[in-house]
Amino acid sequence: MVSTVGDVGGWPIRLSDERWGHIVRRHPEMRTERARVLETVSQPHYILEGDRGTLMAVRLYDRTPLTRKHCVVVYRRIGLSDGFVVTAYFTSSTARWRRTIWPA
Repeated sequence: MVSTVGDVGGWPIRLSDERWGHIVRRHPEMRTERARVLETVSQPHYILEGDRGTLMAVRLYDRTPLTRKHCVVVYRRIGLSDGFVVTAYFTSSTARWRRTIWPA
């Protein structure tokens, strides 16, 4: 199954079963959080510049399987009409040294 949501710029961003499997293998606490991953892409609190052309959508959740955490979804835009999720994870703090892309 492939889930697709629009990011803040309107790009359709895909989350494939292959990528979901990668996320859950590396971050088992994300197993029940697919909806939050998609929500973070479509309705982030802010977006950071990632590595090698990726973007990092960030949204704070008061309650997660861990505690109060930020959900970070790393994704890549391709052209003007495609994109995909690379990975996703929860963290207690985001990388403050990264440049904020959105809101500008």
